[in-house]
Amino acid sequence: MRKIIISVLAGVVIIGASIFGARFIVNSKKDRRPKPQKVVKTVFVDTVKNGAVPIIVPANGNLMAKRRVELYAEVQGVFRPGSKLFKTGQKYRGGEILIRIDASEYYASVQSAKSNLYNLITSIMPDLQLDYPEHFSKWQTYLANFDLSKSTPQLPEITSEKEKYFITGRGIYTSYYNVKNLEQRLSKYTIYAPFEGVLAEALVTEGTLVRAGQKLGEFINTGVYELQVAVSKTYGDFLRVGEQVTLHNLEKTQKYNGEVARINGRVDQASQTITVFIEVKGEQLKEGQYLEANLNAKQEENAVEISRSLLLDNNQVFVVRDSILDVIDVSPVYFGEKTVVVKDIPDDTPIVAKPVAGAYAGMLVSVFGESAQTASE
Repeated sequence: MRKIIISVLAGVVIIGASIFGARFIVNSKKDRRPKPQKVVKTVFVDTVKNGAVPIIVPANGNLMAKRRVELYAEVQGVFRPGSKLFKTGQKYRGGEILIRIDASEYYASVQSAKSNLYNLITSIMPDLQLDYPEHFSKWQTYLANFDLSKSTPQLPEITSEKEKYFITGRGIYTSYYNVKNLEQRLSKYTIYAPFEGVLAEALVTEGTLVRAGQKLGEFINTGVYELQVAVSKTYGDFLRVGEQVTLHNLEKTQKYNGEVARINGRVDQASQTITVFIEVKGEQLKEGQYLEANLNAKQEENAVEISRSLLLDNNQVFVVRDSILDVIDVSPVYFGEKTVVVKDIPDDTPIVAKPVAGAYAGMLVSVFGESAQTASE
């Protein structure tokens, strides 16, 4: 019995010592965590001044020569060498020979037809002198001026019905127009430069057998180019022919001035855009060069332009009221690449100029200028 009592007392003592030790350890532990300090973020603000904001519509595209000619052969023959090599990049003056196709065989047939016409007119001269002496002199003058090495001159003017029947009955008109038709086709063996420019593409070389309908190359004028761009239907209605446009290259190292030359009257159904052609001049420009254009669409009244990063998802912006952030609703008008034009912001409203991480309505902030002034005081 005594052992039992001693064991119980020993257990009670051990339990009591354990509880006392635990309380001592708990009470002896100190809370070393620092108390959180109240952080007030500094914000940058801009005072809103509504006014007329120009809507600049960016567009881009590749330059194309305004005047360009695709060269095709209408006759068949061997491409003969000329004064200049028919190579890409070769310059030609207006009226200079681009391509000469061998026409010696066809030229002989033309000369034969011209000779037949000359002989036919000569054969009617005796009858013409006897029956219609009043018309003899002009036909005699025509024969005197007839030169086989030159283009066939136009027939004398018919002044009476009898003369008309006489000339027609002898087949003069039929022979004359047959010669003119042959001469017209003979001219197709030589292709001349329609204007001063550069050969942009050459698909044949000297000695090549050229066939009718074959493409020979492309000839362009390097003085004037056009930039074809697609503009949204919303702002395409505000563009006008003759409006000045600023263009620059991709690196923005070169700047050019152009103007709207043409505006397509049809809207693309798939993209709902309008094609606009901008004319631009420059010696450094090349066909196919990529350029970016800034089109002045219109001016939006009572609006302000801000960074797109300041516009919240629900079309709101942060404002500062008595050192507290608040939000107001705005109406976006035009979204640019980095900016957005908005309306419905009252004048003299201080809006946040730079995004604030973790910002929310009701957040306590300090304005940058005001906080610096307070610190100096």
